Amino acid sequence: MRLDHLSYAAGPDGLASTAARLGAAIGREFVDGGVHPRFGTRNMILPLTDRTYLEVVEALDHPASDKAPFGQAVKARSALGGGWLGWAVAVPDITIVEERLGRSAVPGSRHRPDGTELRWKQIGINGLIADPQLPFFLQWDVPADLHPSTGADGTVSLAGIEIAGDPQRVSEWLGETVEAPLEDVKVEWVAPHGTPGILAAQVLTPNGIVRI
Repeated sequence: MRLDHLSYAAGPDGLASTAARLGAAIGREFVDGGVHPRFGTRNMILPLTDRTYLEVVEALDHPASDKAPFGQAVKARSALGGGWLGWAVAVPDITIVEERLGRSAVPGSRHRPDGTELRWKQIGINGLIADPQLPFFLQWDVPADLHPSTGADGTVSLAGIEIAGDPQRVSEWLGETVEAPLEDVKVEWVAPHGTPGILAAQVLTPNGIVRI
């Protein structure tokens, strides 16, 4: 189990403008990630070191975004003005998570602009919707060299995450201590005064730490 990525819902200015704004703050450009046809969403990504990445995502005007939990979650966060949606952990065998949560993972896919198809299975979006401090789980079904972190220049990394929530609650959800997927990332837990979830990400760049 390891931290895979952080998801940021586009604001009212749309996907491209939101990604450009975050990219300007970090000093790197997000790249087009493609459309998630099953979820009714699309994304832009920024590869980071340690096989992690940042994702800016928006819901499409498509029936899938009303039916799929991920599309629903993105729509709801964007309707509030955009911002951090959640975090994802990658697992080697998602059947273990399926058995623990008592439900099945759903397949996901997207085609990159070069036509390459990325495939995975994910579970836990309904948990995130109910309690945004909780991560969702995914298992990639592509070779390691196709992971979205591929292409990172090695100079930009995730230094820390600020989360409003309860680490014990998150550990129970993960089925193991919360430090397991976050061992290389400094996490600051803040008692929630309102909706729990990611408050900010600290990105280490050649010019210092940028807080998003």
